[in-house]
Amino acid sequence: QVQLVESGGGLVQAGGSLRLSCAASGRTVSSYAMAWFRRTPEKERDLVAGISWNGGTTYYADSVKGRFTISRDNVKNTVYLQMNSLKPEDTAIYYCAVSRFTNSYTRPEHFSSWGQGTQVTVSS
Repeated sequence: QVQLVESGGGLVQAGGSLRLSCAASGRTVSSYAMAWFRRTPEKERDLVAGISWNGGTTYYADSVKGRFTISRDNVKNTVYLQMNSLKPEDTAIYYCAVSRFTNSYTRPEHFSSWGQGTQVTVSS
């Protein structure tokens, strides 16, 4: 069983940046796609970005395209989410997940393990 631990959240002003990290332990995740989701009071689970096992392909929700970048370091067993030009509507709990597949990173039912999340708050 893999454990995922997110870090890097916090309070930032609109227009600022944060970099989230998700460290995996227990087993390697280098062969599996991964993704970042977020949860708000309005939406239980919203896919933000996904990445294939080798980083060759990525997906971004329309609301974050051009502002967020997902990446991974398979040596460190870690996935990142660089968030720039943050907006108040980005305020949420962000959590990472690992897929059961190498290249499936948009369907929630394909994810086998989830982290506990890190809070991101963007003030206006």
